[in-house]
Amino acid sequence: MAPVVTAERLTKTFRVKVRDPGMKGAVQALVRPRNRDVQAVRDVTFAIEPGEIVAFLGPNGAGKTTTLKMLTGLLYPTSGRAEVAGFTPWTGGPECKRRLALVLGNRQQLVWDLPPEETFLLNRAIYDIGEAEYRERLAELVGLLELTEVLEKPVRQLSLGERMKCELAASLLHRPPLLFLDEPTLGLDVTAQEAIRRFLIQYRDRHGATVLLTSHYMQDVTALASRVLMINRGRLLYDGALGALVARITRMKRIELVLGGGDGGRVDAETLAAFGEVKSFRFPNAVLEVPRDEAPATSARILAALPVADLSIEDPPIEEVIRRAFAQGLEEEGT
Repeated sequence: MAPVVTAERLTKTFRVKVRDPGMKGAVQALVRPRNRDVQAVRDVTFAIEPGEIVAFLGPNGAGKTTTLKMLTGLLYPTSGRAEVAGFTPWTGGPECKRRLALVLGNRQQLVWDLPPEETFLLNRAIYDIGEAEYRERLAELVGLLELTEVLEKPVRQLSLGERMKCELAASLLHRPPLLFLDEPTLGLDVTAQEAIRRFLIQYRDRHGATVLLTSHYMQDVTALASRVLMINRGRLLYDGALGALVARITRMKRIELVLGGGDGGRVDAETLAAFGEVKSFRFPNAVLEVPRDEAPATSARILAALPVADLSIEDPPIEEVIRRAFAQGLEEEGT
């Protein structure tokens, strides 16, 4: 089966004006303007298969949103090619737009003083959705997103989480097989974040949709994505499974302990240091870091030597793994 999204050496360069500070710089910018080229995206290549949920990770300014805008046809690339749902996105026209949805967490299409259903009806007209299809699709989205209570309220009266749910509903009424989501849980509380994640999985499972999402919340990544793309300074650094990235970046495992009562009170940081690096210790809880391949044997030694009520072996927090990856300037090696 052909990929739903293909990007080959996709590049976007912006020409920006350069001016020196002060009045002199302002005059020079008018009389003798100078420009410089800024490469927002450089030779990005990847493919996404049908039904995949892929996370697109990178710090602010890395090129994530620029890439999404090229893949949805909002920006022309400087060079390279892309194919989205069988179309070249910037020349595919209405038929291409029917097959995708772009949801930006910091932008909204809802009309502030009107109920959400007014926007739904507008999108129904834009996508020429029949009455019966519209009602059936709206009922499904309202049920999955739990929107019954908010349909008749003005958008300005809705919480941020409710507005994002309505944004998703409005964007998916034409039932696109491909979703581009840029920070869909931005600013939401934990409950709303979990609701959005649950909905995305349900929508993918029901309709076989393919999802490419950006997020700074690592909970989104671990809950949704089977694969991650990492980009920094416009260059793709990694394309592969999240678990493989963790194993590649960190050579350590964390052993989390809950010490037992009685003799456990006599265990101190010096005692724990004999087993590994003590990351934290506040009785009865302790966290040690040990080489990945030594974790099972070290855990056995700890259980034999110390009064342990509970023990678990974990990878370092995913936020730390991602931070290390960018700090190390990880290069893609075809994993």
